[in-house]
Amino acid sequence: MEILLSNSSSAPIYEQIAAQIRDQIVAGSLEQGAALPSIRALAKDLRISVITTKRAYDELEAEGFVYTVAGKGCFVAEQNTELIRENRLREIEGHLQSAADLAGSCRVTDGELVAMLRIILEGE
Repeated sequence: MEILLSNSSSAPIYEQIAAQIRDQIVAGSLEQGAALPSIRALAKDLRISVITTKRAYDELEAEGFVYTVAGKGCFVAEQNTELIRENRLREIEGHLQSAADLAGSCRVTDGELVAMLRIILEGE
């Protein structure tokens, strides 16, 4: 599991950790039942407070992405991948709607907006 922290990000460190673990679970690189590093080990690796790491794990557990077994650690929970995908699609639609609204207010044509999206997708 790889986690990269950014001091220049406006997101708190615990949110950066939780978001990256969440993304790895959704992408399938962290599979159901996989053990996460212990809170102390992750804190040591990232050179951050144990409290910060615990907060990230607590957030993931509250969202249903991980579960804790006393004395054994945190593990990736079983995921309803279709539900996660549906939620992500709704999120994407919201971003696209915002882009379309902004484009409309700037008199950007549909063709120009589609061309911008193609350029962005080709750059990835």
